Order: sequence, then structure tokens, then C-alpha cells
Amino acid sequence: MNIRRTAAVWAAKLAGFICKKLGRQGVTWAGKIALKIYPPVLEELASEVREKIFVVCGTNGKTTTNNMLCAALEAEGKKVICNHTGSNMLNGVVAAFVLGAKLNGHIDADYACIEADEASTRYIFPAIRPDYMVMTNLFRDQLDRYGEIDITMNILEKMIRSVPKMKVIVNGDDALSAYLAMDSGNEFISYGISRPVMKNETNEIREGRFCKRCGAKLQYSFYHYSQLGDYKCPECGFTRPKLDFDADDVKVGDQLSFRVEDRHIVANYRGFYNVYNILAAYAGVRTAGFSGEHFNDMLRKFNPENGRMEQFRIKGTGIVLNLAKNPAGFNQNISAVMQDKSPKDIIIAINDNAQDGTDISWLWDVDFDRLSDKSISSITVSGIRCQDMRLRLKYVDIPSVLEADVEKAIRMRIEDGVGNLYVLVNYTALFSTRNILKKLEGEQK
Repeated sequence: MNIRRTAAVWAAKLAGFICKKLGRQGVTWAGKIALKIYPPVLEELASEVREKIFVVCGTNGKTTTNNMLCAALEAEGKKVICNHTGSNMLNGVVAAFVLGAKLNGHIDADYACIEADEASTRYIFPAIRPDYMVMTNLFRDQLDRYGEIDITMNILEKMIRSVPKMKVIVNGDDALSAYLAMDSGNEFISYGISRPVMKNETNEIREGRFCKRCGAKLQYSFYHYSQLGDYKCPECGFTRPKLDFDADDVKVGDQLSFRVEDRHIVANYRGFYNVYNILAAYAGVRTAGFSGEHFNDMLRKFNPENGRMEQFRIKGTGIVLNLAKNPAGFNQNISAVMQDKSPKDIIIAINDNAQDGTDISWLWDVDFDRLSDKSISSITVSGIRCQDMRLRLKYVDIPSVLEADVEKAIRMRIEDGVGNLYVLVNYTALFSTRNILKKLEGEQK
């Protein structure tokens, strides 16, 4: 029995308990304390995973994909360690293992599903040595923290190469992610949607316009959104890989459905981007050797918590909370909102704390003009940078109500709104807004 490791686990659990009682998330503190007491704690606990370790990386969709993959493995009867809350830097990953450990300082897990921040893979990969890496996409995100997307790609390429036996499960529709997988030398499996699903009506910034292999401009036969689509390089022959898991007959509306490997997948979610999240989780389960026969059962029970299309009902108002932290993600949020043709109110909360990125110039790359629609009864801007958000809407002639206090904004719309409310928030506004909605739910009881 390793006394220091056991002490690290106990201290982490105590820190997590206290933070929860104080209404704080507390996950990163638990990990930080565990590392301080016993630095090798992550490496040692990860080595106790009996079968395989998954890591999920990418700009958008990590939390949903990771949690769905975890639920799918659990549906197969496996015990899984997972950082469900989306705390994806080193301390958050350590916390997933120590909080999931028993009081004797050991874990009882067949698999681990770990969401990892791209920049933090430098510290996470050497400790846990993943067996599989799921790549969702690579979009521009928080320029002041990540820099240009090439910096993120360089980090990921180095980390993929550092685990040569790791199999990469990659979104083949994303030229940037596909290039990384192909260039790494690691074995890779690809998933995607080989046929166009809907007309792309956005004016998005296309990150993958140029071939990463030779620099020539890529030719696209169609885009799904952002740079995701069917591409090829006219100069060097780089092209979208053959898709091992190809979603066909995709239908988007009040629910999502598609066919893959002659299996009909149905999920009660909105947002075309969720097809990719579901497909990534399915590809992960199948690549791990499972038949996927329980996948639809998992989807019926799966609750996308932690502010990812999370639903609340307060005083007769249906509320959807969703994270929107960069241009590609926000545009897909807008698409999901606009699929709902009924009258609705919208609250947009923007912060500029360190974890959000203090540079909010990305707001000018979002197609907010699409919110100029008769079905939208009101738009309220909130959060630390509410004035910037109001100015952004003014430039596309969309009026808004300013209320910096998120709780006041929500209460206002519950009292005088149309009974259908979408709350779109960036990263640091997510946890506090979710707590507000949970509190307001509790006030009804």
C-alpha cells in the first residue's frame, strides 16, 4: 500500500466534497492537491486501467463525445473512469482518476475516457499513454491562449508521434485533423459524412482552405459547415480519406437520425454538429471491438448535461443551455436555434476571463445576422462583455436588451418571455449559469 498515493486520493476527495458543499466545481482543486502530495499519482492510477484508455481531443464537441463514449462503454458492461465535467487540463484529468479511485488508493476500471485540452496533451499523454485518440475537429479558438491553429497542430502532431501504438479515430471531413492523422504515421480510422446534407448558408471563416502538405488551395465539392466537407488538393493529391464509418441518410430536425454500417441511429437532440459527436462515439466503440448493439439504447438514456444542449423547465418556460465559445461553435448553435421555428427568446452571455480568452474579436466572425428572424421575440445580452455583444448585434441591425447580471436576465425572460428560451454562453459563464438554472428549478419545489 502506497501511503502517499492513498493520502493524495483522500485529500482530493475531501477537497472535492468541500467545494461541492460550497457550490463550487472543485474538480481542478482536487487534482492540484493530489499532484502536490504525490506527483506520480496520474501515471500510476492510469496504469491500473485493465483494458484501454481513450483520449478525446478537438476544438468543439469534446465533452459531449467523451461522455457519450463513456456511456456507450458502460452500456457494454464496462467500468469507466471519465472526466464528465469537461475539466480537461492536467489537474482536471488527475481529478478524474483520484476521485474515481477507492479509499485504498487504487482504481477499479476497465476503460478510461479522458477529454484532453489540446495544449495540455503535452502533460497528459506522457502520463497515461492512450490506446486510442478521438479527434473531433480543429477550428480557430482563443487566439490569446492557443495562438494560430498551426501551433495547436504542432503540439498535437508531436504528442501523437510520442505514442506510436496509439490508434487515431479522426473526423475525415476535417482536412486539418485528417492531415494530422495521415502525417503522424500512427494507424488511423476515419469517420464522416460523405454526402451533402443541407445547403450551407453561412459565411464562415474556412480554416482548412489550404493543403497542409503542399500549400495549394484545396478544392471542395461541398461544405457541411466551416471547413468540414469533401476536399482534395489539385497539386499533391491530398484528399479526404476513405471513411470507415460513413453516416448516410442523415436527417436533421427535432431529432437526429442517420445510418452507419446498416444500423439506424436515432437521437433526440438538435444541431447538425451532434451527428459528428454521435458518429465519433460510435466509431470509438466499434474500433474498441464492440458490436454497438446497445448504442441506440444508450442514446435514448443519455442526458447531455454540463450545459451541452441541457434542458430545464422553470415556471412553464422551456430552457435550453448551450456552450458557444468560438465562431464555428457559435454558428452551429445558431443553426440549432433556427431549426426551432416556434417563437423564442435568446440570452447571450459573453465573458472574457482567462479560460475564455481575453480576446473577444472572434465575435465578429459569427454570423449573427441569421438571428434577424420573426420567430425571435427578444435577444438579451449579458455577462462581462455584454456591451461588446450588443455592439456586434447593432452592426447587423438587430436590437437587444442589455442586462449584465445573468440571473436577472434569466428571471426577466421567465417572467415576460414567450415560454421558449435559449441561453448561449461562453466557457466561464457556463458553470455559473447552470447553477442559476438549477437553483431556479429548485425554487419551484
